[in-house]
Amino acid sequence: MEERRAYPSDLSDARWELVEPVLTAWRAERRRHALDIGRPPGHDLREILNAILYVDRTGVQWRYLPHDFPPWETVYGYLAKWQKDGVFAQLNGLLRELVRQQEGRRADPSACVIDAQSVKTSTNVPAVSQGIDAGKRIVGRKRSIVTDTLGLLLAVLVTAASVQDSVAGTHLLGQVAADHPTVRKVWVDGGYRQHFVEHAATLGIDLEIVQRAPGTRGFSPIPKRWAVERTYGWLMLHRRLARDYETVPARSEAMIQLAMTDLMARRLTGEATISWRDPTKPHQSRIPG
Repeated sequence: MEERRAYPSDLSDARWELVEPVLTAWRAERRRHALDIGRPPGHDLREILNAILYVDRTGVQWRYLPHDFPPWETVYGYLAKWQKDGVFAQLNGLLRELVRQQEGRRADPSACVIDAQSVKTSTNVPAVSQGIDAGKRIVGRKRSIVTDTLGLLLAVLVTAASVQDSVAGTHLLGQVAADHPTVRKVWVDGGYRQHFVEHAATLGIDLEIVQRAPGTRGFSPIPKRWAVERTYGWLMLHRRLARDYETVPARSEAMIQLAMTDLMARRLTGEATISWRDPTKPHQSRIPG
């Protein structure tokens, strides 16, 4: 069979080497518990992940997935299984540790930043999982994320937009405290309420509210909080995240974890361009990672 032409979102060999052990181990574990253990795997895991990355990066509907990928039903099935089995969270955690070490940091963070972003939803999203963010006048969902001081994802929670920041933050901070017991400091904005400060204290975490300086107009980076705001900017490089298209909130979280995995893999391999292009040729322009 003739090899297909690569898409800009495809994994390079170097980036595939970073994620392949996790996916191979997942498949081996699944096959160990399968009834048809003698049946050979039907699809190449690299091609499956390339297809999911294509959707995440371009924002295309699943049914519009190019025909040179595996069938969209198969690709979506793998997405669902990987999300349920925590594969995307595992990949995100593995690459985050590698990036931190590459930057001369300890593998486990000691401080983090929490923020929330309300986004509109598509027509296929069930109304029961949506809400109204009255402050931003957005009907849709809310993405609450926790990052380290480098802007790397520690935890994510997708809820209805009507859920208060403090409610989502309480859940996330508890998850961070359990997964990263080295965290002792967290920065948030003024939207988080007093009971959230008290909750952080019970976890042994010092919470500091960082607000915009009075009288500031226009865009101005806010100390400490700029890291998480930059992360939202990174996520917007993936058009699937321009609004929420996922029927299930957990799949939205998986798409965010996948976007960060893609960004960190490029950072680790130094790929600011698509690896299969020749950067010495002027007609092949650079794109952001």
